[in-house]
Amino acid sequence: MDKKSLTALARQQLKLAATASSGRSSQTVYGGHTHSLRQTVVALTAGQSLAEHDNGGDATIHVLTGTLTLISGVDEWKGSAGDLIVVPKARHSVKADDDVAFLLTVAI
Repeated sequence: MDKKSLTALARQQLKLAATASSGRSSQTVYGGHTHSLRQTVVALTAGQSLAEHDNGGDATIHVLTGTLTLISGVDEWKGSAGDLIVVPKARHSVKADDDVAFLLTVAI
C-alpha cells in the first residue's frame, strides 16, 4: 500500500511551476507507461496551457486547487477545486485561469 497527500503534491508542483520557464510542472503519482492506469499531478501557473492534443483513452481531471478551462473545439468546461471533469475523446487543451493543480487520470 502506498499513500500520498495530493494536497502536498499540488503545493510542491505549484512551487516548481512558479520557477519553471514553462510555467508548468508535473509528477506521476501512480502507474506509467507499463500500466493501463496513470495518475499525474499537473500544475500550471496562471495563463499557461497544455497545447491541444488527442485523448488516447478514458481520462478525467480532478481539480485540486485553482481554476482551469478544458477546451475541445467550440466546447469549454470550467473547473475549480473539487470538480471532476471527464475529458472528451477528442482533441482538447487545458488553460490555467489562475494558478492551478489537478490530478489527471488516464486509462488506456
